[in-house]
Amino acid sequence: MIRSMTAFGRARSEAADKDIVVEIRSVNSRYFDCTVKAPHLYLPFEEKIKTFLQKEVVSRGKVDVFVTVVQHESAAVRVDFDPALTRGYIDALRRMAEAFSLPDDISVMRVAGNRDLFTYASPEVDEEAEWERLFPVLRAAAAEFSSRRRAEGERTERDIREKLGRVAALADEVEKISEADKNGYHDKLEARIRAALADARVTPDEGRLLTEVAVFADRIAIDEELARLRSHFVAFSEIAASVEPSGRRLDFLMQELNRETNTIGSKANNSEIAHRVVAMKGELEKIREQVQNIE
Repeated sequence: MIRSMTAFGRARSEAADKDIVVEIRSVNSRYFDCTVKAPHLYLPFEEKIKTFLQKEVVSRGKVDVFVTVVQHESAAVRVDFDPALTRGYIDALRRMAEAFSLPDDISVMRVAGNRDLFTYASPEVDEEAEWERLFPVLRAAAAEFSSRRRAEGERTERDIREKLGRVAALADEVEKISEADKNGYHDKLEARIRAALADARVTPDEGRLLTEVAVFADRIAIDEELARLRSHFVAFSEIAASVEPSGRRLDFLMQELNRETNTIGSKANNSEIAHRVVAMKGELEKIREQVQNIE
């Protein structure tokens, strides 16, 4: 199955105390590279999120996960003060007032201006309970993300098949031209050799002559390259049908298709074939660019 490396998924859960939103975005990359951006409360779950995505959702791509929390009710925070520090602070203010003849206007609000005197205690967080709240949202976002990857992959596969169909049609034309070209080359070469031998008044060895002509004519034959090219078309269907990620194998297959096409172009000394080879390479280049976005 062909899956795109570019996709987006989003899910949201709503509750009385807070809403949780998870967004997953990805673009193409050679390897799995995941970044998680979340509130401080959910930072301990970063590795869990990455592990889940890599094992269950995506094996390759640059993945960004955004976790947003909209708090409806403020968590109860206990505020207290440090008695010893506060006593020392007030004593120091009074000595300062006496030493410099300053008005003694010490009040609660003035002392409260020193935030170092206070301590803040947040309620303990139950990490397991928070993960149980977060994970269903993550899973729902991943489901939408995966669905879009598959849909985009199906569109890409259809488009690639159309392009490969055009390459196959051009290969059929090349084969017909090559066959006629090869036969003509064989006859011309034989005629030239016979003429050269006649000028030298040498009687040819018919068996040897025909063998040598066949060997030289074979040098422009592209039957094997065309056969391998067609076998690669079949290989594409097999790879596309596999449940395993196919991007790397398709990338290698494109290298093989280009290699065979280049060999056909270099062996065939015919302008009509050359034009068709250029057209084939143009289609293959478009496919190669699409393959870069397949997982």
